[in-house]
Amino acid sequence: MWCIPPQQDARFVTAMEDVLEVYARPYDATRPVVCLDEAAKQLLGQTRAVIPATHNHPHRFDSQYTRNGTCALFMLFEPLAAKRHILIKERRTALDYAEAVRFLCNEVHLHADKIVLVQDNLNTHGPWSLYEAFEPQEARRLIERIEWHYTPKHGSWLNMAEMELSVLARQCLQERMESKENLEYQVKAWQDRRNQTAIRVHWHMTTEALRLLWSCQAATCWVRVSRSGMRPWRH
Repeated sequence: MWCIPPQQDARFVTAMEDVLEVYARPYDATRPVVCLDEAAKQLLGQTRAVIPATHNHPHRFDSQYTRNGTCALFMLFEPLAAKRHILIKERRTALDYAEAVRFLCNEVHLHADKIVLVQDNLNTHGPWSLYEAFEPQEARRLIERIEWHYTPKHGSWLNMAEMELSVLARQCLQERMESKENLEYQVKAWQDRRNQTAIRVHWHMTTEALRLLWSCQAATCWVRVSRSGMRPWRH
């Protein structure tokens, strides 16, 4: 399934080409490019004891479960360095987003001159959330350390962090997890393994390629180009 952008939308093109310009920049440790996105994971407990795996059968669990709430996962992905950091919060409010930004500034890239941040247009994703969470002096300090870039509406696929969350969901989050502690353990193991092997996103879309797609007047053109092998990304 494709997310087809609107036709003849100057706002979309402006934001799209802005993000693509960021992705075309060479690696610069003093100005790291970081993509941010978030997702939710429901915590489900077992109602009956799990049957352990044997030589002939995988482990088995009952179809019934108990609901133990949800957790929010904040993905901070640095594509050129092939590094990702995942923060797990109990909620996904403006305050939680602000804490993720402060973690990025104070712990992940404390010595960077400027952090180039790419994210979508969720209502909590912006400098205003920092003013909700912190004193004005601290909010302003963090804001000035960031160069802000936003994907266009209907164009969240331009955010590489969304792709990393998709991989995380397929490789790590499909099984039941009963508690935040269990989720943190599993996600950290996935994160460390992926960082150690330096898994990268091989980004293929350029401004020129997307201008070609933009010139198509029907959705079938978009599908035809994608089937010919000209894809925005691959892992």
